Amino acid sequence: MSARPAETDQPAKEPRRKGRLHTSTVDALHRMIVTGDLEPGQKLREQELCERLGVSRTPLREALRTLAAQGLVQLTQNRGAEVAPLTLADITALFDVVGSLEALAARLACKAMTDEAIAEIGVLHYRMMLHHVRDELPDYFALNQQIHRAIIEGAQNPVLLGVWEALAARVERAKYLPNLQPNRWKAAMHEHDAMLAALVARDGNELGRLMEAHFHNGLAAILAANGAEAPPETAVDGSA
Repeated sequence: MSARPAETDQPAKEPRRKGRLHTSTVDALHRMIVTGDLEPGQKLREQELCERLGVSRTPLREALRTLAAQGLVQLTQNRGAEVAPLTLADITALFDVVGSLEALAARLACKAMTDEAIAEIGVLHYRMMLHHVRDELPDYFALNQQIHRAIIEGAQNPVLLGVWEALAARVERAKYLPNLQPNRWKAAMHEHDAMLAALVARDGNELGRLMEAHFHNGLAAILAANGAEAPPETAVDGSA
């Protein structure tokens, strides 16, 4: 009796490989947009990006559609793909809404989070502090985002989490801008020190106040960098 040929799991592996490629392409483009490597309004040329990322046109186009759904890319029939514009009005609206969401999450999280979960945020905080000391902004910012997400998730409110996640990509992009200013970055680190202390003390009202102020201070830094009288449709410049 002849042996049966060995079965292969190649068909099962193929979707996983494509999934990983899609995720890595989205992540790379997301990082380039958030950090300003790809600027607001910049046309996204497929050939150039394919060469830069080492991917073909199909995964690139799929990634661009994902980023368009997140509000980071605009797709138009005649112009193709470009980085979505970012105006002072956009940032003001985003910071007002998400600042309020995170203030609510803070009050809920102080009641709902376990001691272990709070301790994990403390570990992230001190790792973030180290990146600040080393002037490693991208690494600092990645941990910053993890901390904010951990507090949102710690609220254990799926409706709040869903609303926050729908805005997360655009907010992340806007939040990166103030930290390009050294004085604001230093102040933001001090604000996170106070936020951690309030979380450890489970003082939800104080943590909520601090988190909302954190967004307002970031917005003030962006407005100052662009001139107090800048009209709301002005494209932002966070480098001042």
